[in-house]
Amino acid sequence: MATSVRRIEKDFLLKVLLNEQIPIMYIKEKTDYTLTVEKLAKEKIFFKSDRPIAGLTIHKKLDLKFNYHGQIIMFTVDVSEYKGNRIITQEPEFLSKNLERSFFRIPTPTDLDVQVIFSGEHYHLSYPKVRDSVTVNQEQIAKTLASDNLRELVDQMESWIKNHASGHKLVIFKDVKPSTTEEKVVVESGKALFLPSTSETLPSHDPFIKKKIITEDLFKQHLVNTGVALKHLNEVLAHFIEQKKLAGISSELWIPVLFQEYVVGYIRMWVYNEKKPPFDFDVLENMFQFSEILSYSLKVNGYFETGKVDNESFEGSIIDISVSGLLFAYPNSSFAMALVPGNELSVQIKAKHRTVMTKAKIVRHNKDETQKYFGCRFVDMQPEDIRFLFEYIYGKTFTDEDAIYLTGQV
Repeated sequence: MATSVRRIEKDFLLKVLLNEQIPIMYIKEKTDYTLTVEKLAKEKIFFKSDRPIAGLTIHKKLDLKFNYHGQIIMFTVDVSEYKGNRIITQEPEFLSKNLERSFFRIPTPTDLDVQVIFSGEHYHLSYPKVRDSVTVNQEQIAKTLASDNLRELVDQMESWIKNHASGHKLVIFKDVKPSTTEEKVVVESGKALFLPSTSETLPSHDPFIKKKIITEDLFKQHLVNTGVALKHLNEVLAHFIEQKKLAGISSELWIPVLFQEYVVGYIRMWVYNEKKPPFDFDVLENMFQFSEILSYSLKVNGYFETGKVDNESFEGSIIDISVSGLLFAYPNSSFAMALVPGNELSVQIKAKHRTVMTKAKIVRHNKDETQKYFGCRFVDMQPEDIRFLFEYIYGKTFTDEDAIYLTGQV
């Protein structure tokens, strides 16, 4: 993951650029420019370019990149003044290292046409969304065991639960909205609320590779989000668990039922007064599997069909592109809300004498008041297309020397 470099380390690296005259790369319209730092003064940087940069304007942002002992570091500056090949900019707020993208991104060349088409199944539903909008992909076993007889599936699930729990409840958020603390924290996180024993507290860590449970810290963060003061967090959490104990509950589990980025419901189960063993990770794993099978069965039975979005080309505004991915923007809308990390897109990149067809996966997104921005990684692009795209957008032949600018997988 990219790391922001600030304050002391940032100042150190800027001085290194000055003292060691490390070349800094800027790419625009297939042209490489090499800059060096001539002076640092009063939060400004004085650059010298190997030649005047075409189309330069006041307040234009320049995305710059340099190699320091094998580490590729990027930063963005705002142009304050320029004359010939001399440029003065504001000092950047931060520098980024440990980059996840493989190639330097540049503004999309004006003679390159890029079209994006949503591919795969896509839904816009009224169910609550997981806050971080992580797409949930059902495991293959869920698809294999999914049933078009929901009543039979629920009966099988309930039969298994009765061997391990004193009671249980299945809730689907069709006509009801999350209202209790447990419902809200499960929906917000998309994770299971797992309380092995009401004589203890919530788990302190999540042992799953793909994080699945609400830890003590995550629950406390939820409390902070609801307005609980930091000094009262331990007290409120202890009271939350104590109320369950007073109600006779000795062990409890809330498992979300997830479909893509939506929490369509949950399965709750509990043990009364230690009449049965407390829930363990084996019970948790089985309930996750039940949840996935139930979710996929709901899909098979058409529960989400009315919210299905047809695959179609859409006019996203391509902001920049590299050989490994692109960044595009789309106006805030129900369609934009439905695009989430994990979604796969078909991409057509059309140059004057060649068209590249490839896939791209949304890996990150953010938004401002008017638009959402989607960072995408190209998937399985053919080697000959990679070479062509590199030479087309950077305006030079790909050589071994360019390998120093490869920095990761995205």
